Amino acid sequence: MASILDEYEDSLHRSASVPQGRASLGIPHSEWFLHDGKFLSVHVLSPGYVNARLEKETPIFNKQRIDFAPPEKINSLVVSSNQLCMSLGKDTLLRIDLGKPDEPNQVELGRKDEAKVYKMFLDHTGSHLLIALNTSECLYLNRSVQKVRALSRWKGHLIESVGWNKFLGSETNTGPILVGTSQGQIYEAEISVSEGSLFSTNPDQYFRQVYTLEEESGPAPVCCLEIERGIEGKFFIIATTRKRLFQFVGKVPEGTEQQGFSSIFAVHADHLPSFREFPANLGFSEIAFYTPKLRSSPRSFAWMMGNGVLYGTLDYSRPDSILSDERVWVYPPDIDVTVNKPISIVLTQFHFLLLLSDRVKAVCTLNGQVVFQDLFLEKFGSLTRMIKDPTVQQIWIHTEKVVFRYHVQRESRDVWKMYMNMNKFDLAKEYCKDRPECLDIVLAKEAEHCFQNKRYLDSAKCYALTQNYFEEIALKFIEAKQEEALMEFLIKKLSNLKPSEKTQTTLLTTWLTELYLNWLGILQGDPSQRNLYLDTREKFRTFLSSPKNKDCLFNNRASIYELLASHGDTEHMVYFAVIMQDYERVVAHHCQHDEYDEALNVLSRHRDEKLFYKFSPVLIQHIPKKVVDAWISMGSRLDARNLIPALVNYSQSASTQQINEAIRYMEFCVYQLEETQQAIHNYLLSLYALCRPDSLLSYLEQAGTNPNRIHYDLKYALRLCAEHGHHRACVHIYKVMELYEEAVDLALQVDVDLAKSCADLPEDDEELRKKLWLKIARHVVQEEKDVKKAMACLSSCALLKIEDVLPFFPDFVTIDHFKEAICNSLEDYNKHIEELKREMEEATQSAKRIREDIQEMRNKYGSVEPQEKCAVCDFPLLNRPFYLFLCGHMFHYDCLLQAVFPNLPAYKQAKLEDLQKKLAATSQPSKSHHRPKDADTISLGKGQQSREQIKADIDDIVAAECVYCGELMIRSIDKPFIDPQKYEEEMQSWL
Repeated sequence: MASILDEYEDSLHRSASVPQGRASLGIPHSEWFLHDGKFLSVHVLSPGYVNARLEKETPIFNKQRIDFAPPEKINSLVVSSNQLCMSLGKDTLLRIDLGKPDEPNQVELGRKDEAKVYKMFLDHTGSHLLIALNTSECLYLNRSVQKVRALSRWKGHLIESVGWNKFLGSETNTGPILVGTSQGQIYEAEISVSEGSLFSTNPDQYFRQVYTLEEESGPAPVCCLEIERGIEGKFFIIATTRKRLFQFVGKVPEGTEQQGFSSIFAVHADHLPSFREFPANLGFSEIAFYTPKLRSSPRSFAWMMGNGVLYGTLDYSRPDSILSDERVWVYPPDIDVTVNKPISIVLTQFHFLLLLSDRVKAVCTLNGQVVFQDLFLEKFGSLTRMIKDPTVQQIWIHTEKVVFRYHVQRESRDVWKMYMNMNKFDLAKEYCKDRPECLDIVLAKEAEHCFQNKRYLDSAKCYALTQNYFEEIALKFIEAKQEEALMEFLIKKLSNLKPSEKTQTTLLTTWLTELYLNWLGILQGDPSQRNLYLDTREKFRTFLSSPKNKDCLFNNRASIYELLASHGDTEHMVYFAVIMQDYERVVAHHCQHDEYDEALNVLSRHRDEKLFYKFSPVLIQHIPKKVVDAWISMGSRLDARNLIPALVNYSQSASTQQINEAIRYMEFCVYQLEETQQAIHNYLLSLYALCRPDSLLSYLEQAGTNPNRIHYDLKYALRLCAEHGHHRACVHIYKVMELYEEAVDLALQVDVDLAKSCADLPEDDEELRKKLWLKIARHVVQEEKDVKKAMACLSSCALLKIEDVLPFFPDFVTIDHFKEAICNSLEDYNKHIEELKREMEEATQSAKRIREDIQEMRNKYGSVEPQEKCAVCDFPLLNRPFYLFLCGHMFHYDCLLQAVFPNLPAYKQAKLEDLQKKLAATSQPSKSHHRPKDADTISLGKGQQSREQIKADIDDIVAAECVYCGELMIRSIDKPFIDPQKYEEEMQSWL
């Protein structure tokens, strides 16, 4: 097996070179090069992956200063749904649609007093803006209008927080919302823009208190409010003070959401809701949420308070508390909450950003480490507020003079490392699945972790997915004596190989087979490991039958057979042969172990004709009836000629009862499959002649007497029947061969009646029939000496006369025996003479009647009126030569010729054309003017006779019958009106 490892290593690293002096396990390392004036780091992760990148990589949080110089100082700034609103100076409000930044909208608050903007709140749609003033007043501005309206019901309350309704809010209506004040009260309110006019009389529909938040010292400002909806109509309301985080949980019946959240707070009227409390105090607190782009509900939260940042996830399926996986990340050492306390917090997917007066710090939520810090110059002034637009995931920071924007880019790029260091390998793989070089590092770390914790199978699965050196991993498991894990590693490695890596596939497949066989051999000998043995056997069979391994196993089946044989595992040898469809080996195995029924079952199941031909000689010797049944079930797929050798070999040593099985199959071939092969019929004949003489004659008679339709060899059959003394069968064969004399001679040895039936067969040869009957008569007279039977022969054959058989009788026979026969013979002669006379008289009368009919026809005539017209051309008939038929139809000569000619056979058309040429030749005047008168007269006489004969011949062809009433018209019924050869031409002429 060491040689297999060496070969695999060579093939695996044929295209990869390993630097000298480095461990072949593939430990990551870095090398540096100078490229285009920049240092290039080449990070060698493992064999097969090289990750090259510029050291100066784009940061996760990319800051951009907004090109905007405010005319007055910025008091407050809010952003949502790409809508930005900022308060400038004392009385100015600037609204910017970030999709159209060149079209800002300025609105005047219209305040004449000393009121200043305390805070602003913008809903999730960017449509509703609430402006809290330091005079405990609140203003409202809708995105679609220019005029700010005061909310009279809100007067007297300094607004600290607003919980927007993301489920019922729209561009014209906020739906029920929650409002937190500096005195700890939580109010429920609703603001609506009327459709009939710009605003209704009171845009604030209602403003009612629902709860008061308290700390140990009494009511405390409501710093933050958040409304979230869970499953089954359950709502979660999060409210924070300086030191506490409250949760209100309750159900709002479906269809009653518009009625608000009073019912949820009413549940906690008599007792405090669940809350988290921390001792330290910043004087305020702020909570931030992270909502993925494709989700409507936040997934995690970060609460900035005195002791640090409480971070956790939101689990909406929990019954009483939505907060889950909570942990507190203390502030970095350089943040002193007594001197330089954080101002604001923003949460992203994996980081929370803390805003200080002069810098921004990003802390990873996975490990609490500061991963980013951005220091702002003093010229920009002190940082005032940080806010995130949840719809576009952009972060905004402003001072009194400047506005900055952060873009979050590829935030998850290094998350995999953190999860990997935390041994959260599934999450690490999730965040580097599109970066194979990083995924390889994670898998290697996970594999090593599992190996160290003795989870060898899990370690093998991970190692198989890495690019670490194969031989090091394999030796690692071998040294740990973990064969099962090694097998798992090889299986996974095999499944990851490409189809083109045939050498590696072959080596792994062979090695796995060896390991499986070793493991099965160990388990089989231990009864206590029976269940494990069965499980391993099933895995091995699954491995052998895997479609992916099929080609490799098939190409190397000889090696696999050798391994199976070396372990003596005949069970899996048969199983493997079945998978490889090597049924010949399977059947041979069963035959060698005298498992003939199993062998026949394999043959019957797979129906391979060649295997039937090969193994039938063996099987027929032991289970003849079942074999014949299998042959019959195969039907015409088997060629019976190829099975005859097996049957011949079997029938020579079998009993008559067993030979009947061979006859049964041959009869099936002849009568059911209707085989016509001569070898099959000859063999059936031989079996009949040997064991079933009665069936022999019936077979011959069923085959018939027509030599062209007989499928057995007549000469072979004759010789076979003669050898076994089957005379009747021989007589039948003689009859088929038309050897009637031999048939009669042999039949006379068996039965005179059989000979008589043979003597009547040559019906067309009276001389032969008479000869055959004379043979029979001679046999009857001379051999049987039976005069009466001889006389019966005379009555059976009309060809024999008494005078023909008299020579066969001995001289001492008296005439009394022949008296009756002689008298009958004389009477027959007299009757024959009388019949001849009668026939002569009838012939004379017939001749007389014919002569009279001819004479009558010669005198028959017809009359033609002057106005008669030709039946074809409809012109007067008497203008040209014409024909008159007995039916009354009259035709011009040329019209009749034109109608008849196309319907004549080709040979008659040719004859008619020849006669017309001869007739035209006789019509031409003689060019000789010097002939003697006698010669002219003689010539004219001869020419006139020839001309009349020609015309008569033409009449016989043309005027043989009426073209309208004769057979010619009847034959033309199925003739198309247009000649098929001229159909296309005729069709074109009509277009």
